[in-house]
Amino acid sequence: MDGAHRAALQLQQLPPASSADPVSEASFSYKENLIGALLAIFGHLVVSIALNLQKYCHIRLAGSKDPRAYFKTKTWWLGLFLMLLGELGVFASYAFAPLSLIVPLSAVSVIASAIIGIIFIKEKWKPKDFLRRYILSFVGCGLAIVGTYLLVTFAPNSHEKMTGENIIRHLVSWPFLLYMLVEIILFCLLLYFYKERNANNIVVILLLVALLGSMTVVTVKAVAGMLVLSIQGNLQLDYPIFYVMLVCMVATAIYQAAFLGQASQMYDSSLIASVGYILSTTVAITAGAIFYLDFLGEDVLHVCMFALGCLIAFLGVFLITRNRKKAIPFEPYISMDAMPV
Repeated sequence: MDGAHRAALQLQQLPPASSADPVSEASFSYKENLIGALLAIFGHLVVSIALNLQKYCHIRLAGSKDPRAYFKTKTWWLGLFLMLLGELGVFASYAFAPLSLIVPLSAVSVIASAIIGIIFIKEKWKPKDFLRRYILSFVGCGLAIVGTYLLVTFAPNSHEKMTGENIIRHLVSWPFLLYMLVEIILFCLLLYFYKERNANNIVVILLLVALLGSMTVVTVKAVAGMLVLSIQGNLQLDYPIFYVMLVCMVATAIYQAAFLGQASQMYDSSLIASVGYILSTTVAITAGAIFYLDFLGEDVLHVCMFALGCLIAFLGVFLITRNRKKAIPFEPYISMDAMPV
């Protein structure tokens, strides 16, 4: 009887100890999501300020005989420094939060640029265009903020150590191999129509950018995660897959810039920003869901609310960039989240 009584007491004590682990793991993963989201938002805000500082220099020196006179101004170099700082924040955010959470937060750049453009650069809009432009921009900012809130609240909660073994395991998984096959075929078809059939439609060009961008963000997350683990003491730099991912990250970013430069010569920057955000975000989330299994184990409600947040953010970005005129042409710039800015 005493033995049976002691065994019963031990069985009663086991559930509380085992049930505490999921709670602590969940709170830790939510904390990582929050850190990643804050780093991404900070990075995008700083990048927006940097781009507008450089735009301000271009506007002030628009009549200069020297086409590179802005290189001699402290403001332009301050913008470059802030851009690097912002990109560092966005890069670090991928090491903490799922890819599907970080990528849509690039809407923060569009919101910040719209507000800074009005206040800091004092972009002029005619009074008759007030209702069409100001109101739509404010509504778009509101929708983008609501969409961003939903994205952060209902973001996938999957967290995995970015070790070399895990990345290789994801890389050779059949879902990702199938996805890569489809993406390569689609990319080749689009490239054929673009180069051989002169299909210069903006959707064709920005789909090429988005397909390359999906690989950029996948490799960025892998490189950032392995670097953070190495800094924490779990060295990952001796894995060849780290350098494979690093080369792919640089190569895809360079080719994105090339296609984006071609698009900027044919279409307005505001149209590129809105269409590029929608296409790049959609393709990148799809790539993250397949490669990193971001939504594995998530309930239907969370997935639906996350999708709703994306749609609201898409609509907000579209309204913000609608009817905004191209002011000063910039050289192509690709953010860490593969969104053309």
